Amino acid sequence: MSDITIRRDDAVLQGFDQGAGLPLLFQHGLGGSVLQIDENVPDVVGIRRLTLDCRGQGGSTPGTARPFSIETFADDAWAFAEERIGGQPLIVGGISMGAAIALRLAIRHPGRVRGLILARPAWLFADGPDTMMPYRHVAAALRSGPPAEARQRFLTSPVAAMLASEAPDNLASLLQFFERPNPLMMADLLDQIAADGPGVTEAEARALTIPTLVIGHAVDHAHPLADARRLAEIIHDARLAEIPPKAGQKAAHVAAFRAVVADFLLRFAA
Repeated sequence: MSDITIRRDDAVLQGFDQGAGLPLLFQHGLGGSVLQIDENVPDVVGIRRLTLDCRGQGGSTPGTARPFSIETFADDAWAFAEERIGGQPLIVGGISMGAAIALRLAIRHPGRVRGLILARPAWLFADGPDTMMPYRHVAAALRSGPPAEARQRFLTSPVAAMLASEAPDNLASLLQFFERPNPLMMADLLDQIAADGPGVTEAEARALTIPTLVIGHAVDHAHPLADARRLAEIIHDARLAEIPPKAGQKAAHVAAFRAVVADFLLRFAA
C-alpha cells in the first residue's frame, strides 16, 4: 500500500493506494479511517483500491474551513482520485458517511462511475435525519467539560439508555469519541456532519443506471435496514445484501461484508 499526502486549502489529507486494475474509491464512516476499509473491503485481483482519510479523521488534519460537510469530503476524495488515476473510470463506495459520499459522487460524475457500493447507509436524501441525533448529543457532551466527565454525562442520558437497549454497537462506537484528541474539533465534526446530508435528490438517485450493491443489517439505530432497503428499491440496477448485524455477531458481520463486496467487485475485475 502506498501512503500519499495531498493538500486541500489548509488541510493535509492522508490517502492510500493499493493494488492494480480498475480503481475503487471507497470511503470510511464518520470518525473512521482507512482501518475501517482494511477490515471490511477485501483485496480483489484486478481492483485498485483508493481511500482518503476525511478531514479531521484518521491521519488527515481538519484544516480551518467550516462547516465540515459531506460535500467537502466528497470533493476531497474526488480530487485525490483524480490525482491518482486521472480520467479513468472507477467504482465508488463507502460505509455510512462514506456511502453518502459515494452516492453524491456517482450522481455528480455519471460519465466516470461504473459501479456503486452503499454499505450501511445512514442517510437517504434529507439533511439531519433523526437517526444521526445521538452524534449531536455526543457533540454537546464533548463541549460540556473534560472528556471523562462528558462521557459519564452522556452514559447517563436517555439517548445512551436507548442505544444500550436497541443498538449496543452504535453506543460502543459513540463512546470512542470521548477518547479522541481535540474534543472541541471532534464536537464540531460530529455536530456538523450529523446535521448534513448527501446533497442529492431521490429523482437523481432514480436516474442512476449503474450496477449498485446496497448492504444493510438489523440492530442498528444509525443505519436503519429500512433505509438500505429503500435505496435498493429506488436505484434501478441495485441489489440488496442483508448481512448479520455487528451487535453480537461481529465476526459473522465482517465475513459476510467482505464476501458480498468481493462478489460484487469480481464482475468488474479484469
